[in-house]
Amino acid sequence: MTRLYKLLGILLILSLSFQCSENKVEILSEDSKMDHQKLSIVQELKERESLTIDEKIALYLKLKSENYEDYNFENEDELTLYGYSFLWEGDVENALKIFHLIAEEFNSANSYDNLGEAYLMGENTELALINYRKSLKLNPENFNAEDQIELIENPEKALETPADKFAKVYSVDEYKNDLDQLGNKLLEVHPNALKFISKDDFWKTIEEKKSLIKANTTYGEFIWHCSEIIANINCSHTSLNRFFQESQMLPVSMRFPLQVRLVNEQLFVIDPLNNGKNIKLKDEILSINGILINDLVDDIYKHISSQGYITTAKKQFFNTWATAMIPYALQFPASYNVVIKGANKPINLDKAESFKDLFRDPSIRSCGEDLCLEVLNNNTALLTISSFNYYPWNNLSVFTDFIDKSMKEINEKGVKNLIVDVRFNGGGSQQSAIHLLRYLVDKPFKYYSKADFEGKTNKIDGEEIIQPFKDRFLGNQYFIIDGEGNSTTGHFMSLVKAFDLGIIVGEELGSNHFCSAGQTICRLSNTKLQYYVANNTHVSTATSFPDEIGILPDYYVTQDIDAFLEKKDVVKAFTLNLINE
Repeated sequence: MTRLYKLLGILLILSLSFQCSENKVEILSEDSKMDHQKLSIVQELKERESLTIDEKIALYLKLKSENYEDYNFENEDELTLYGYSFLWEGDVENALKIFHLIAEEFNSANSYDNLGEAYLMGENTELALINYRKSLKLNPENFNAEDQIELIENPEKALETPADKFAKVYSVDEYKNDLDQLGNKLLEVHPNALKFISKDDFWKTIEEKKSLIKANTTYGEFIWHCSEIIANINCSHTSLNRFFQESQMLPVSMRFPLQVRLVNEQLFVIDPLNNGKNIKLKDEILSINGILINDLVDDIYKHISSQGYITTAKKQFFNTWATAMIPYALQFPASYNVVIKGANKPINLDKAESFKDLFRDPSIRSCGEDLCLEVLNNNTALLTISSFNYYPWNNLSVFTDFIDKSMKEINEKGVKNLIVDVRFNGGGSQQSAIHLLRYLVDKPFKYYSKADFEGKTNKIDGEEIIQPFKDRFLGNQYFIIDGEGNSTTGHFMSLVKAFDLGIIVGEELGSNHFCSAGQTICRLSNTKLQYYVANNTHVSTATSFPDEIGILPDYYVTQDIDAFLEKKDVVKAFTLNLINE
């Protein structure tokens, strides 16, 4: 698990890159001079398919010696992922050769950690241990190396899982020291930690949480305190890994025993589960264990990380994890009772026997893929882009090929109205967003106004002047958005809005032009709580919009409870009606 999250952090660093500028969108003329940008050495190696790995490494060293200014030889993360592309395929030998190259080139803690993992996968525990120790010496905070050394030296000892720790009690001093460490590390790593909260208020929350620590405080209670501190940063890329840890450790019997959905500040039952004898579908819950729903939701929202003050993102998050978030907020009650609108007295609920985490709104029909084109009639086409998660070092060609073929079909069929649906899109690479924009924008533009991250020495994709495609779409454009639109989707939609490319329908987007991205994975010393902190700043050129709210639609439309239960996509229907009118 630790290794996976470390790699996710690398993916974010590579895929997201952005920078704040003056108060306007930067549009460039056709004759503006193209900025020099170094080529990807990994892409160069990948394109030489006929070469062996030894020949590719020899080419790498030759190009570094003779063509250093033409290629980017300073991106360790990109080279690391190239090595992992072999390891993920089970090719330990070639992965080791790339990881040895990285260690020779960078001599970093991460490079030796990668070697340790590759040797471990190849069942060479002796060399794995040597490299993990090298990594830990270079970076004493590398807890992955620390854990692997412990497992190699004590194979009979299993690492504690979150479920093992849920009811565990640490000492008051251990908890308080970890809270101080959490606060200091957030301020140290996050480049914009105090953008949306003052330093005094930030530390005030930590002191409040320390005052709540008792001799019998459990790890489950402690992690809930930590989530509020982390959420105070108001950054969607800084969290406890969404809510996976908290959800995984919570026993089913302690969960809130109804599937519920928050719609327009009302909480409705969408599945009574094993409480169907007393609770009906679409019942509105007014209170839980005597706590009014509005008060309960306000408290839960304090624990949900999101960009700025965007509540649509928090609502979507709550609707995914409600069966677990409600118990944490109510401090794990032994039983639940609810007041239903129209009922005379509270209803006692049976303990939960099952639950569902609704990661996607089931009322909105999915085309079955992240990328889909539907030509609805000769005049209108629907382009679904549920992810920008396509990268130059992996699968960007899947995205670009799909967009190229779709736009060719759209133009050949004479489509006059194009709907681009980016709901559920959590982000991805700037390269994919830029490729789509080139079909939609009619003037040269820059994607980023700022792209700051550690180790950066050259301009990246998006900082250069970008030319629209000659065969771009010339008809009317419509865009559908929701609170789940995050990260790169915010940059994409900020430019759509700033360039006035078309009509936007839906709810406030879960992000905007400003983004603190990338991730540093951290762990507290005593409780070993793992958390993820954004470590770089990325901003589109649409800097005239507020940093604290999401991109706003021209027409605010959401799924009400009836549409949800009847599985009617009212947002899409509204957009089609706009076109018909």
